[in-house]
Amino acid sequence: MTARDIARVRTVAWDDPRPGAEASAAMAGLDYLRAIVAGRLPAPPLARVLGFALAEVESGRAVFEIQPMEFHYNPIGSVHGGVACTLLDSAMGCAVHTTLPAGAGYTTAELKVNLVRAITTATGLLRAEGRVIHRGKRIATAEGFLRDGEGRLYAHGTTTCLILPHASGKAPPAEGVRDS
Repeated sequence: MTARDIARVRTVAWDDPRPGAEASAAMAGLDYLRAIVAGRLPAPPLARVLGFALAEVESGRAVFEIQPMEFHYNPIGSVHGGVACTLLDSAMGCAVHTTLPAGAGYTTAELKVNLVRAITTATGLLRAEGRVIHRGKRIATAEGFLRDGEGRLYAHGTTTCLILPHASGKAPPAEGVRDS
């Protein structure tokens, strides 16, 4: 038997996502995301499955971190591009989420990602930073950058998010974030 014949095993545990979703509906976006960073609310299951974490948030900005692992690899021996896309989608979307009042939500309407450098386990810790470019009443746009510890760029992207109204049907006010 060779090293190639030995199967690798990864066990993932996550929390029930319902309490987090309920808290999200009752809290302003920035407060909700700060509670996740502080560990007062659980990370979403996807973050646990892929092994990334929300590291920093402030109004109009969110940062996720990931250590590329072998289980992220595609068939050609590098981290699958979908991992970079997921990180950027999360960072840019959460940057938008920081601007929302309690009861409002968002969804990604459009996502554009450019993968500019291969990622491997040797890459080291990566940080995906998302920043809001524009936040209107119904549409928000954001940009994101995926960089290593030396500041080298691995991917960048933009998103358009649809702002979902309060349960009352009213669009949330576009407050707190200015166009860059």
